[in-house]
Amino acid sequence: MSMGLIDDELQEVRKLCENVVTGSKLISCVQTMVRVEIRRTTFKHIIVCIQFPCDYPHSPLLLELKSKTLSDKLLGGLTNICEQEAKKILGKPQVLTILKFIRNFIDENPLSCCYNEIATIKRDLSDSDELKLKQKTSSLNLKVSQGNYFFRAKVCVPEDYPENSVRLEDVETNFPPLFERFFLGHSKEISRQCIEPPLKARAKNQPPFKKSPSLQPVVSFLIVAVKQIPQESCQLCHKQCLPEDPQLAETNENADGHVERVYCSHLFHLQCLITYMKTPPFHGGKKCPKCGQRIYHDKWRVSEKIAEDRWAHKQARERELKEVAEFLE
Repeated sequence: MSMGLIDDELQEVRKLCENVVTGSKLISCVQTMVRVEIRRTTFKHIIVCIQFPCDYPHSPLLLELKSKTLSDKLLGGLTNICEQEAKKILGKPQVLTILKFIRNFIDENPLSCCYNEIATIKRDLSDSDELKLKQKTSSLNLKVSQGNYFFRAKVCVPEDYPENSVRLEDVETNFPPLFERFFLGHSKEISRQCIEPPLKARAKNQPPFKKSPSLQPVVSFLIVAVKQIPQESCQLCHKQCLPEDPQLAETNENADGHVERVYCSHLFHLQCLITYMKTPPFHGGKKCPKCGQRIYHDKWRVSEKIAEDRWAHKQARERELKEVAEFLE
């Protein structure tokens, strides 16, 4: 090991590091260890620990990358890449070159902050689905398919992720408008819950609210919903709700065959829902035949008493008509 060469390089690192490596902070700079903190955001934050091998600079630096936020697997891969970069400049000073390379990697790979989430998402996708990473725009192009139905969107990951949540742009789908609204509305609500504390005050024994990553929860919801809905049956007539051909799906939201989603997430044809809601028993509110939860729906805001009165009136009317018909026979 050339001590004189290392001393000269350490002096250069002390002088230039924080000026040429944006967002860096020199913590230690001695022969036994060079330790540098590189931070772009709170989440994109790496500690670089560097040691000099015995035959430096004819061997690459010994590196250890640490982070409380970034994936260990990502750091392991980046360590190997840095070693290959160091081998390209054997015989020359390597410290500043490697530090600048790490900073450039963080800048050029903004999706590194959600490496583990992306790996989980990929495992949930089928062969008919697509997920393309766009590092330059810090986004993912997602397409999820089930049969002839699809949902496509650009999932944008903000610079300060996960402090702020992901958002969907350029949405395209052949699901009826009701389901497109459901996909977008629920995705937005999942994102909000990841970064905003609940309005209800927490119990004393509960830990304080902590922001959490939103990419995987949002995309996993979309995958499950898009895969499940085309296969769902009406909870009253038990026929498949959506036709195999999306072009035949009813888009008139007042039509009998229009598919309605109640708050428990189960589906009904509109006419089936109306029939079910108007048929006794009414006590305790109408329950979903599938899950037993009480049915709530924007199009049905009738109390138990009103529903019972309407049913009784209908039955009385039908009896009157039957008596008249029998009299005229």
